[in-house]
Amino acid sequence: MSRVPVPKLLFVLAIALAAIYLFPLYWMYVTSLKGQSEIFANPPTFWPRNPDPSIYPETWARRNMSVFLWNSVVIGSGVTALTVLLGTGCAYVLARYRSVWIDIGLFAILMLQVLPASVMITPLYVGFNQLGLLNYPRTAVILAASAKAIPFYIVLVRATFMNVPRELEEAALVDGNSRWGAFFFIVLPLARNGILVLAILTFMQAFGEYIYSKSIITTQAYQPASVGLSGFLGPNSTDWNGIMAYAAIYVTPIVAIFVILQRRIVAGLTSGALK
Repeated sequence: MSRVPVPKLLFVLAIALAAIYLFPLYWMYVTSLKGQSEIFANPPTFWPRNPDPSIYPETWARRNMSVFLWNSVVIGSGVTALTVLLGTGCAYVLARYRSVWIDIGLFAILMLQVLPASVMITPLYVGFNQLGLLNYPRTAVILAASAKAIPFYIVLVRATFMNVPRELEEAALVDGNSRWGAFFFIVLPLARNGILVLAILTFMQAFGEYIYSKSIITTQAYQPASVGLSGFLGPNSTDWNGIMAYAAIYVTPIVAIFVILQRRIVAGLTSGALK
């Protein structure tokens, strides 16, 4: 009896796990194209009998999704920019100046990250109110979400910088580069893949941010798409294809961006080696 090679078994297992993971995404798209009666059909249909894509432009116009998505992009871009700008420099310094106290401090900061956003929102709201930032609600949400994202970003990017040989910097300094020049032209290009990955993850998390936005932003004109989706929910919600169409419009851009950037990351990882 011939034995199945282990790589083939792992490949089949990977395909099965991917199918299980992606099935909710598939079901969201399929449900958005169904009629109300077909959504509650028993047994369920895995492909709509009469697909109706008109729900997408209808939901886009009825829910004013252009405003919600724009606010999500503004918040996600702001959080990502602030996190990368502040966190990259901090991670580099902590990677080059190592001590037990730095490790203890990073561990303590990471432990504070286990506190859920629902616990932190009340003191943040009071503090923002005292500073007058509630008049600029998107800025307040960007600051709150960045404070949550920066410590985790620093710890992971610090590990990336620690993998860059210190000798390369020393050689650049000997050749006449300044400390800034060695950082920007030697260290940063070698760490760009790790920074890019974490920037993508930060943007994805901020793009879907809900708790801070729901609590701080009370004006619909500044609310992100995650808060707009909650407008469908209620005790008598029956517009399931509208909910799924909204969710599909909300999710599709970020999935597409992630796929495009993922290819660039893989290309960067295999494009060359240290000399």
